[in-house]
Amino acid sequence: MAARLKRCVVRRRDGPEQHGVAASCLRELRDKACGVLAIDKAREPITLVLAEDGTIVDDEDYFLCLPANTKFVALAKDEKWSSKSLGMLGTSWLSGSVDEVDSAAEKWKQLARHLKDDLSNIILMSEEDLQVLIDVPRSDLAEELAQSETKVQVLQDTLQQVLDRREEERQSRQLLELYLEALKTEDSILSKVAEPEAAPRKETDVVDTGTSSTDTSATTTLSSQVLAALKEKRAPELCLDSQDLELVLKEDAAALASALGWDKQKAGALQEACDQELSKRLRQVQTLHSLRSTSKGKKTLPWGDWPSAKRKK
Repeated sequence: MAARLKRCVVRRRDGPEQHGVAASCLRELRDKACGVLAIDKAREPITLVLAEDGTIVDDEDYFLCLPANTKFVALAKDEKWSSKSLGMLGTSWLSGSVDEVDSAAEKWKQLARHLKDDLSNIILMSEEDLQVLIDVPRSDLAEELAQSETKVQVLQDTLQQVLDRREEERQSRQLLELYLEALKTEDSILSKVAEPEAAPRKETDVVDTGTSSTDTSATTTLSSQVLAALKEKRAPELCLDSQDLELVLKEDAAALASALGWDKQKAGALQEACDQELSKRLRQVQTLHSLRSTSKGKKTLPWGDWPSAKRKK
């Protein structure tokens, strides 16, 4: 599903013209702002600030919390926001004039005043701003807000909860991306498991090991590549795909031992390892399918419905 577009209004620091653009994320908004405002490539990257008070918008979560039709000022490289240049009232947060806010103390006081005016401004604050207010000594913040220290403690706890929730949302998005990636892997595994039994190998790929001490007609139909992997790899069951694992399990133990130059006991242990690995893969497929079916409100298919679930050793 495509990301929802948010309507925004952009303008230059010293320009009267305003332009409406729609963007789904900060990066897209910056790119469109550079285009409609004709900002030279040499003056990029630009900084987007709120036209109301100069708040820098560089956090994706913060951008998503802003309402539609929010007004932005696009600052080219080395430019600073100033309320005087926009002919606006209020104290700037980023200004090139004498009222420029440089110290951390002045910054938290400005943030505190915004909260004093309207507590809902918490939603519009960046994570950095939230952390600044959380770190302010309780007594100082209480004095600035003209509130008791008890109420200020509740406020700082609320700010911490907002900060934690944003982190949880970020982790949830990462988990969702992992889940979608797992679905792709599941589809790949399912396609291999659901494939019909492999066609007979070409004669050039068939390895004829001749006779053994117990059965003169014991031969193997495994390809030379599979036999090489079984001989050379320390854990060959991890290197073979599911179809090849099934072929190894179907082999006669004596023929497999003869082809590899091993005794029957060692060949049997190899087949057992391949059987365990294939079973583990099938369980993973079932788990992934169950997760996807649950998300769609469907029942999980019983184990017996899976292709190759009933295997003949």
